[in-house]
This record gives sequence, C-alpha cells and structure tokens, in this order.
Amino acid sequence: MNILILGSGGREHAFAHQIAKSTHCSQLFTAPGNAGTAQLSENVAIGVNDFEKIKDFVIKKQIELVVVGPEDPLVNGIVDFFNTENELKNVMIIGPSMEGAKLEGSKEFAKEFMQEFNIPTATYQSFTKSEIIKGLQYIESTSPPYVLKADGLAAGKGVVILDNANDAKAELQFMLVEEKFGAASKTVVIEQFLKGIELSVFVLTDGKNYKILPTAKDYKRIGEGDTGLNTGGMGAISPVPFADEVLMQKIEEKIVKPTIAGIQKRKMNYKGFVFIGLINVENEPFVIEYNVRMGDPETEVVLPRIKSDLVNLLRATSNQSLDKEMLEIDKKAATTVMLVSGGYPEGYEKGKEINGLETTEGSLIFHAGTTEKDGKIVTNGGRVLAVTTLDNDWKEALKKSYQNAEKINFDRKNFRKDIGFDLKK
Repeated sequence: MNILILGSGGREHAFAHQIAKSTHCSQLFTAPGNAGTAQLSENVAIGVNDFEKIKDFVIKKQIELVVVGPEDPLVNGIVDFFNTENELKNVMIIGPSMEGAKLEGSKEFAKEFMQEFNIPTATYQSFTKSEIIKGLQYIESTSPPYVLKADGLAAGKGVVILDNANDAKAELQFMLVEEKFGAASKTVVIEQFLKGIELSVFVLTDGKNYKILPTAKDYKRIGEGDTGLNTGGMGAISPVPFADEVLMQKIEEKIVKPTIAGIQKRKMNYKGFVFIGLINVENEPFVIEYNVRMGDPETEVVLPRIKSDLVNLLRATSNQSLDKEMLEIDKKAATTVMLVSGGYPEGYEKGKEINGLETTEGSLIFHAGTTEKDGKIVTNGGRVLAVTTLDNDWKEALKKSYQNAEKINFDRKNFRKDIGFDLKK
C-alpha cells in the first residue's frame, strides 16, 4: 500500500524507518519531511495543516494509510476532515478526531476528563482573564511550588513552575492579561506540584482495544542535571529502569484502562496513539498530561524496540481489530542523544553543514532539523539529530550513542552529556 507520514522531525524519521521495513509498504511519502526521511521515502513540500493540498496528494498518489506525526493537524481536525470528505472516507488515518485531540489541545479539558474517570492527577483550578482576582487568591491559599499551565498548545513551553508566590502572581497576570502565549493562555490551569520522577507510557488504541508500547523517559531541560530552559527534548531512554511489573500494573489498572473507557464513554473517534506523561510519587502513578500522538525524542527509542510489523498494527488500529494483533518488543534497551544547534532553545542559526554522519557505527541517526542544500546536509532547526542505539543494557547503549555523537560535527553543536543521570542512583 502507499503510505503518507505527516511531519518533519525525528519522530517522523523514526516512523519512516519502521514503516519502510514493512512488507505491506509499496511507496512511502513524507510531508514535508527532512534530509533523513528523504533517504527512506519521497519528501513532499506540503505543510501538515494544508488539508486541501494533503487531500489532493492522497487522491493523486492513491494513499491508503496516513500517519499523523505532530499534534497541530490533529487539534485542527484533520481526522474529521478525512471522515467528511467523500474521496477520503476509505483512507485509513492514524490519530484522534478533533474532540479526542482536546486531551492535548486543552489542559482544562484533560483535567476534567481525568476527574470524571477517576484517573489520578494533581489537584487543580483553572482561571480566565475575568477571574484573575480569584486566580491570585488561589495562589495565596496554596503552598509553593506553583505550577501554571497555559490551557492550549504552546509548543511545549506553556508550563511554568515557580517557588515564590509573588512571582507566580506576576506570571499569572503575564499569561492571562498580557496573553504571553497568545490564545493558548486565555485559560490558565494552576495545579498542585507533585514531587517524584517522571516517565512516559505510550498506548496504541483503536478506541476499544489497546496495546501498551515500551515505556520511555525523556530529558527536557537544556542543561546538565535538568537545569536551564525547557526544550523539545534532549534525549531519552527505553525501557524506564524503575518501571517494574508492580508499577506497570498500577499504571494499566488506574490510568490506561480508565482512559480507554473514558474515550469509549465519551464516544470519541480515537484511533491512534495516547502518550501519557506520568510522575511516580512514592510508587504511585499520577498523570501530568496527555498527548494525542507519539512524543519526540521518545519515538526514537520506542519504535526501534517494536519488532512487530508496524503497518500491521496501524491497519488493525484503523479497522478496530487491535486485539487480534501480537505486539513483540525487543528486550534490548534503547537510548537517544539529541544534537542541537548552538543557542537553542533560544535564538540559533540554520544552514550549518553537518559532517561525519557516514563515520558513525552501531547507531541509528534520526534527522530532526535537517535539510539538503547544494548536495550537502545542513541544519534546519533547533534540534538537529537524534543518535539512537540499542544494546543489552541502557548504560552500554548510551556509551555508544555518545561515541557516535562525538563523530558528528556542525558549527556550535551542543548536546547533554548526562542523559540518564537520575537513573544511576
């Protein structure tokens, strides 16, 4: 079958890597893609939110399966668009409807969903601009640290954690009154701070049945020891060493099952991935957030560990027959290290030539922010490359990822040298 992947990051390159291996894949396209996806598929210069152009391309190339990588087109209703267009109705598309995508698109919606289905999460209240006084009073009535979240999509930057009440009040005014995150912060959720260690659980669901994919732990801060500004992710490890059978059973019973039951009860059209961002508080799991697609860079460690044919799993997701499929997971651990542009996550330059890719050994190199220019591969984003390695032990895998990270060069290359630092205790 002809397959289209939407997106241009490391996540989409990882999808292309798995899908290209499938015996069911005839032709593979990525829109818009990057220099890495170009080696496995045909890149198409179409934006992920240009639904009409996507429609024309799907019809022209007789695409049978569309895999949506990023959250934006899902929140903007691409699945609903496909389901209401006569020529697209029979095309399989992986992702939730606009209603299901609210689990990521609105923090308030997600919190209400968790409350309704008794899914453990931090206590919270949400406020709009007209309720600013109540919001300020709420901060005064609670204890630090204060967690403030923009309700809508803010490119992973909409969460602020502050230790001082006055700073929290100033931030609330900045978000609500001055619209720091634009429309995303028209509503702000203030929630209880939970102290623990984070992990991500990924679920593939056809809206009725589900498969729990490998766990992962990512590292968001730019600086060593989880310091500095938040990024899209500086590295990841799978499986999570502390996610033992006891914890995973709690996660399935208290979080995964009620989430899928809630999707069914709310009659959401949901055929795709549920990313559950969790925090382990004294061996009890709490949900921090939902995402309605695979995470990045977690995808770069989760997908390489799936031994089953991914296209088979995605077809079964679309046909609501996921219960009939076997999910085989590689027992090896996977680690990824992100190479980023100098200055990222703030200002950075693009167009820097990348050298040394051909000298790497024993790792998968997933392109995140790259493009081809005059026959050379150059940087085209903040996060540039993900160096992924599989080995029997995550420490050994990480060692190889770092060896290969050193072999790749571009001007002002930066990467964290302490991925997994909190797992060595």
